[in-house]
Amino acid sequence: MQIGVIAPNLALRAGIRVLLSAGSGLSQFEVIYEAASIAEYAQAAPPVDVLVIADDAADEASLQRWLTGDDVRLAVLVLSDDVGRAGALLNLPVHGWGVLPLDASAEELQAALQAVHEGLVVGTRRLFAPALSEPQLVGGREADPSIGALTEREGQVLQLLAHGLANKQIALALTISEHTVKFHVSSIYHKLGATNRTEAVRAGVQRGLVVL
Repeated sequence: MQIGVIAPNLALRAGIRVLLSAGSGLSQFEVIYEAASIAEYAQAAPPVDVLVIADDAADEASLQRWLTGDDVRLAVLVLSDDVGRAGALLNLPVHGWGVLPLDASAEELQAALQAVHEGLVVGTRRLFAPALSEPQLVGGREADPSIGALTEREGQVLQLLAHGLANKQIALALTISEHTVKFHVSSIYHKLGATNRTEAVRAGVQRGLVVL
């Protein structure tokens, strides 16, 4: 897996490299580019699988401006003790993302990299708590509180959507027809105020409906 590292100083970048090379990480992760800021990184913009951004370098506004539709396969992992980071990252157009504390272990960092690379959302409960308590804004709209909660089956479908399964795969997993899956997906969109799968999963994460 090819990794890009953005951290404001040499010590942080060196520390991240050490964590990535611990154990079996040496054969799994390759740091191919490092920079002190998102602006510096964007000038070269080397293709990577996951971008690791440390603390003060995690400027979401700059990251949002840099990312385009061509970068949707990029995953981002932020290392920060700022409890506001998760909420700020919710609407970034990335494949997967996560927030870990700065003192994360090598094992935690490597596991998180694998998860975000697969399109999942990862983080600690402490860092995610503020995001889960914010109003549920999805695609610029707030979910209608008058609409009922997801049914048990809709919750199962949403969970499988979060893991990247297509409608046909969900139908096989739940032993239901593909038509029924489409019905549940449509209902989920309506209840969560979403227009696509990405928005639905993000809304599910915000509400604590999705376990990743």
